[in-house]
Amino acid sequence: MFQFTTLYYRVDDEDVLEEFFSSTHLQLAEKLPGLVKSEVSRINGQPGGESRFHMAYSLYFASEQSFQMSLVSEPGIKLMQALKPWADARLIVWYYADAFEEYVKSRGKSVDLGKM
Repeated sequence: MFQFTTLYYRVDDEDVLEEFFSSTHLQLAEKLPGLVKSEVSRINGQPGGESRFHMAYSLYFASEQSFQMSLVSEPGIKLMQALKPWADARLIVWYYADAFEEYVKSRGKSVDLGKM
C-alpha cells in the first residue's frame, strides 16, 4: 500500500484546526479516487511529555501510481490547494511512504496481511 500522511501541529486555537480538518480536509480526502482507507490519530503526547503534533491523518492507496492519479483528479487538486496555505504557514507537514501492515499474534508469532 501507499500512504499519504498529514501531521497537524498544535496551535493555540485548536477549534480552527478541527473545523478546517472536518469541513475541508476530511471532506475532500474522502472523495479521492482510489482511496482504500483512511486513519485519524489524535496525538496524546510523546515519551517525556507533550507532543508538538495535535493530529495525524493518513490516507492509503493500493499503489503510488493510484495515489498520483488521485492527486490530479478534481478532489485531489482541491485538496492540495486547501492544504498549501496550511503548509506555507508551517501548521502542517506531510509525507508519503510505502506502507506495510502486520498483525502480531500472542506468543511472538506474526501474520503477514498480504497472505490473509
